[in-house]
Amino acid sequence: MDIADCYKKVRRRTEEICSHLQTEDYVVQPVVDVSPPKWHIGHVTWFFETFILKPYFMGYQEYNPDYNYVFNSYYETVGNRVIRTDRGNLSRPTVIEIYSYRKYVDDAMESFLTCGALSNEVKELMILGFNHEEQHQELLLTDIKYILGNNPLFPAYSHDYISPKADVIENARFIKINEGVYEVGFKGEDFCFDNELNRHKVYLNAFEISPNLVTNAEYLEFINAGGYHDFRHWHAAGWDWVNTNNVEAPMYWHNIDDKWFNYTYHGLQPVNMHEPVTHISYYEAYAYASWKGLRLPTEFEWETAAIQFKWGQRWEWTESAYLPYPGFAKAPGAIGEYNGKFMVGQKVLRGASEVTSPNHSRVTYRNFFQPELRWQFTGIRLAK
Repeated sequence: MDIADCYKKVRRRTEEICSHLQTEDYVVQPVVDVSPPKWHIGHVTWFFETFILKPYFMGYQEYNPDYNYVFNSYYETVGNRVIRTDRGNLSRPTVIEIYSYRKYVDDAMESFLTCGALSNEVKELMILGFNHEEQHQELLLTDIKYILGNNPLFPAYSHDYISPKADVIENARFIKINEGVYEVGFKGEDFCFDNELNRHKVYLNAFEISPNLVTNAEYLEFINAGGYHDFRHWHAAGWDWVNTNNVEAPMYWHNIDDKWFNYTYHGLQPVNMHEPVTHISYYEAYAYASWKGLRLPTEFEWETAAIQFKWGQRWEWTESAYLPYPGFAKAPGAIGEYNGKFMVGQKVLRGASEVTSPNHSRVTYRNFFQPELRWQFTGIRLAK
């Protein structure tokens, strides 16, 4: 598939994700971490306009100069921007106007991509743009779930959504990994993000890791045992978080007449006890592991062992801080702001989730979030 076809495919999937929404769904921002869907639609369009069309397509006329201020996310190099908490205040531009902007840029991109051979620099930026939009496709799905899951009516996103079947190995033994020196980090000529470089050696003590993710049924045992009320299993910051926010269960769980329900893309449903637990914070993952007398794997343990278990249903919390690999260097300009400046105060997640875009996951992928966040499809794999 050539670059032009890849562009169309990626852009089409974003619109398919939003095809189930009503106009009002596009504009809601319940919390700072969740962006309105219409902002995502505008932002990924702004990315191609800003980093491809404006610098490389001679004669291109910018759609609206104000959109740089509206749809810039965090690129200081590119200029001022609407602060993240105010994205939900943008009643204008309207949803219709943002889709008009999207079509304008798509038409210009089609002309650009068919006007001649692309330089290697432009090809690399295009591939980064595809991966950037795929990241926002996942964010769209998780943000939409938060928006609808915090609507008092718990409306369904789509009754056609199919959640992948839980893949649990019965009576599975922990996988043993011998001590030794292992190589981690991306290797090859295909695309990766800069935070996956450079490939390097790490020493690991012998460890064991579960082939299964923790299920809802297993996590319910922690709840019923009073896990949310026993400080012994929590970091001090986690214990403060639990008590300040009155956390009693994973996000989207609701105890109704002594029965547990959770919000899904089909609406409010009884908790499926066989599915991997999800929408939990690092604090909760750590506390559960502590309650079990076990721990979370480090990201290097996870990467080394991942070939021996199935992964991809949940982003898996690790015990690793999000830090640069040896020799990491930020690229010049705005592109260098993509990952490096976030390497403080965050935890690494490995794997992928059921809403990760197709072909967007790999064993070296390093996702990262603050330890209290849980609107993503986050889960637990235990180690010892």
